[in-house]
Amino acid sequence: MSRLNDKYKNEVVPSLQKEFGIKNMMAVPRLEKIIINVGVGEAIQNAKVLDTARAELGQITGQMPVISRAKKSISAFKLRKGVAIACYVTLRSRRMYEFFDRLVNIVLPRVRDFRGVSPKAFDGRGNYTLGVKDQLVFPEIDYTKVEKSRGMNITIVTSARNDKEAFALLRGLGMPFRESQ
Repeated sequence: MSRLNDKYKNEVVPSLQKEFGIKNMMAVPRLEKIIINVGVGEAIQNAKVLDTARAELGQITGQMPVISRAKKSISAFKLRKGVAIACYVTLRSRRMYEFFDRLVNIVLPRVRDFRGVSPKAFDGRGNYTLGVKDQLVFPEIDYTKVEKSRGMNITIVTSARNDKEAFALLRGLGMPFRESQ
């Protein structure tokens, strides 16, 4: 078991039960999955760019990314339906907890001018999405081998029924939220 999973069971569950008056332990909000998506717009002209993005995402997560294809054609972007333009990974259970632990304790503090993540990025159903502008903040990436910096979207899917429960869950797990002004 991971360190973060133990913290969730021993500290976060009792505090959430007390805060929201949840009697059943199984009804307490928990992390369900984390989806990391890297969109590669340049892949329209050069398909090799997607391979490097896929390899880097694989290094970061420890899991082989799936290639995502365009759902419809957009002539303004010279994009045709079915062209590979992104790659993503869905992490669950042990790998999810390990990635979240690294994200909170290693990656986010390495972001330049970091003052915390926005508490307003919830979707209304208890899921949280944040964007990372550069893959170099991950310690697994060797910066000498990177030809172009790429951003990624990280979506944290929880079983929380609303944003308030999800906020309490992520705060309990150590997510560094910015103090709202």
